[in-house]
Amino acid sequence: MSPLVVGHRGAPGYRPEHTRSSYELALAMGVDAVEPDIVATRDGVLVIRHENEISTTTNIADHPEFADRKRTKAFAGHELTGWFTEDFTWAELSTLRCRERIPQLRPDSAAYDDQEPMLRLLDLLALLDAADRPVRLVLEVKHAAYFAAIGLDLVPLIERDLHAAGWWGDGERLIVESFEPTVLAALQERGLPAAYIYLMEAEGSPADLLLARGAGAPTYRDEMSPAGLDALVGHVDGISLDKKVILEPNKLGRVTGPSRVVADAHDRGLEVFAWTARPENKFLVRQFREGSEPSRFGDYQAEWAVLRDAGIDGVFVDHPDLGVAFFR
Repeated sequence: MSPLVVGHRGAPGYRPEHTRSSYELALAMGVDAVEPDIVATRDGVLVIRHENEISTTTNIADHPEFADRKRTKAFAGHELTGWFTEDFTWAELSTLRCRERIPQLRPDSAAYDDQEPMLRLLDLLALLDAADRPVRLVLEVKHAAYFAAIGLDLVPLIERDLHAAGWWGDGERLIVESFEPTVLAALQERGLPAAYIYLMEAEGSPADLLLARGAGAPTYRDEMSPAGLDALVGHVDGISLDKKVILEPNKLGRVTGPSRVVADAHDRGLEVFAWTARPENKFLVRQFREGSEPSRFGDYQAEWAVLRDAGIDGVFVDHPDLGVAFFR
């Protein structure tokens, strides 16, 4: 059975991520699902951005009226300087226009800069409802512990918007994911019908557990172990892994996998998703790169074959046409 092909932020290989045209293109290219990241504004509007810091994905630096909102914040264990969604109202953010996040790698996408406004979660839900076929939503909740700490609890905001759009009871179409297990548990406690997927980095620990437990917080690697996976059973429906965890490249950059983690998770009844399948050399394991140009497409099919043959249940792609053609 082929994995669920998820348009990661729409179709960001071709259009600036999280724009309406990016999602429309992903739908046209035949994805099974799309994946928005949600963050909050000062007035509690859920907007679709990869991060709450928006200097690289919008034209905010060109707005002199917002120059004094630039901040340096302690965030997720490090300092970050820029403009943050939580310092703006939706009315203010709606005046901005979106830009390609990595223009040096994707100049064709950057040609569409400054043409489209940001989307709210409600805007994307309406777009999916208007589609000519059922498409699932993989809703990534970003930085929930941080937002809760500054008085913007994302859980009731998600409940509000899903109820308003008629999506609260649509468990067949809705998947919720986060790098923070606490917010997944909170949404389950609210009774949200959905599949719950725990996102895992290749390194580090969940920000919410670090905040709660300090040095006692488990690492993601701990939670990928057989004992860690045992502890997840009954709490989540699956895990979503950085593809490096599955490919398991060695110090020379050669693939020695697929690793055992996919089979270990399946043995426990957990689904496994992989992120993110991209064709550019920049994102490929070294042995699959062709030439020295980072933006050139390498032998991505050889890399993706390792993921496919590992038996993953879902895959996030930036180029939906390539993903649909390969994984289906």
